[in-house]
Amino acid sequence: MTLTRRTFAAAAAALSATPAWAGTPTRPIVIAHRGASGERPEHTPAAYRLAVDQGADFIEPDLVLTKDGVLVVRHENEIGGTTDVAARPEFAARRTRKVIDGETLEGWFAEDFTLSELKTLRARERLPALRPVSAAFDGREAIPTFQEVLDLAKAESQRVGRVIGVYPEMKHPTFLASQGLAIEQRLADALKANGLNSRTAPVFVQCFETAPLKAFAKLSSARRVRLVGDDARELVTAAGLKEMATYADGVGPDWSLVIPTADGALAPATSLVADAHALGLAVHPWTVRAENRFLPETLRRGTDMAAHGNVSAVFAALYAAGVDGLFSDFPGLAVKARG
Repeated sequence: MTLTRRTFAAAAAALSATPAWAGTPTRPIVIAHRGASGERPEHTPAAYRLAVDQGADFIEPDLVLTKDGVLVVRHENEIGGTTDVAARPEFAARRTRKVIDGETLEGWFAEDFTLSELKTLRARERLPALRPVSAAFDGREAIPTFQEVLDLAKAESQRVGRVIGVYPEMKHPTFLASQGLAIEQRLADALKANGLNSRTAPVFVQCFETAPLKAFAKLSSARRVRLVGDDARELVTAAGLKEMATYADGVGPDWSLVIPTADGALAPATSLVADAHALGLAVHPWTVRAENRFLPETLRRGTDMAAHGNVSAVFAALYAAGVDGLFSDFPGLAVKARG
């Protein structure tokens, strides 16, 4: 089977009557957060391919823009932490300070580079002390464009015989718009060009900002998910979810908003899943990580923060709570826990 841009969405339905990417009560989707980013440098082809091999249903590309308006894949528009730009003397003068969404950051920013310039850089592990196995792959790959990730998803779908969905996030869209780089139309155009402009296509578009999601809804039929951090709990109240259901198809909460912790242990599930489902919203919490550093105290094993703790308990609690999917840096572990 050859998956072209125009036939990708149609092939999704053909591969299975109930495709894995659709999510069911007994089979929530596994979303590879920046790829298998616990084991390979995030947002690299190697991280995405490993995630597919581990059974992920979706791969997640975070989207920023280049100076010449091309969608590229980085967790943040500040690229000093995930590339070798700091070691490139030809770009030393590009280091600058910016205020982005109220936070002052210093470094190198994607929107100050053309695509050809960014392509000379090489990706590296963002957390090398915690993830030395991943850091061993530093310097091997370039920053991918969004189109390259879409092409990878299609190629991998053909290779493994199941549809691999894409779950792009619009990063800092209000800031980028202030720089003359609106992301919503570019993303909508890319999805249309790749046959992904429908509610049944294997794609979700996510964002931490409401207005860009509303704007995107006027440009594309792709499903939308409102991300919610621990600092925005008002969005997952009854009133907040009711409003969210007017512009989004799902909610992507910090996983602690579904399974809170108390006294260093997992506590009973909140009503968030039931409340969201009552409004027709899917629930895709983020981000489950295996290292002790990211786990509550009672689930840690030993004192090394880089060691893996009892992350299976977190997966099990989220699945038991009825989530429709979840994000993980370790999609293989998420798939195993799903059974």
